[in-house]
Amino acid sequence: MFLVPLAMLAAAAVAWAEDAAWKDKQVSEWSEDDAKQLLADSPWVKSVMPTMTRGSQSSSGPGYGRNGNVGFGIPGLGFPGGGGMGRRGGMGQQNPNNNPNNYPNNDGNQKLPTLTLRWESAMPVREAELKARDVNAPTLEDEGHYAIAVYGVPVTMTNGDSKKLADECKKNAALKREDKKDIKPTSVQVLRREDGPVIVFLFPRTKEITKDDRRIEFDAQINKLSVTESFYLEDMTFQGKTEL
Repeated sequence: MFLVPLAMLAAAAVAWAEDAAWKDKQVSEWSEDDAKQLLADSPWVKSVMPTMTRGSQSSSGPGYGRNGNVGFGIPGLGFPGGGGMGRRGGMGQQNPNNNPNNYPNNDGNQKLPTLTLRWESAMPVREAELKARDVNAPTLEDEGHYAIAVYGVPVTMTNGDSKKLADECKKNAALKREDKKDIKPTSVQVLRREDGPVIVFLFPRTKEITKDDRRIEFDAQINKLSVTESFYLEDMTFQGKTEL
């Protein structure tokens, strides 16, 4: 069942609504701080702590932590074995790729990166990126797709063949809705940026998402990182219009 208690829906809105100065202004009235606030925490932007998937020993072999717990490290990434799998993180980052959580603690315990998800194709996000002069934001030229970008993936997890990584991400991603077929991406882009890679998932608008869907779950795997997060349609509105 794909059901969410009403209390959870209400709680999702409270966290950002209390101080969302941008919400009651026209886009032309936004300050740079308003734009950065939207890009840090809003209905279109989520911070997520991924989980690490099991991989082959050649790429991500199991190891035993200090207390005998099984962990999965990635050579060269600085994620040693040991420690439990992380869950969702806290507030978003203004620079989602510049995240100290990408590195382990000094005691060697596993520390997974906090990822930032942005519903890039939503008008408020695009306008906020322009206002905030976000040079890492992808350029969207195709209006026929919903676009969700993932920031904060460690550089070492995107080294190598970008096309191969994009193809793997495409196969292992979907937008999920209650009682409807999953929406699969038509393409995935791996963008190289000075502050770190940006992974953009493009989903066809021909598979229309409406406010009646209530909740959309983004589910993806990027290399060994598994990501699942929900977006709530009731909140994804600006000036009375649903923006996706």
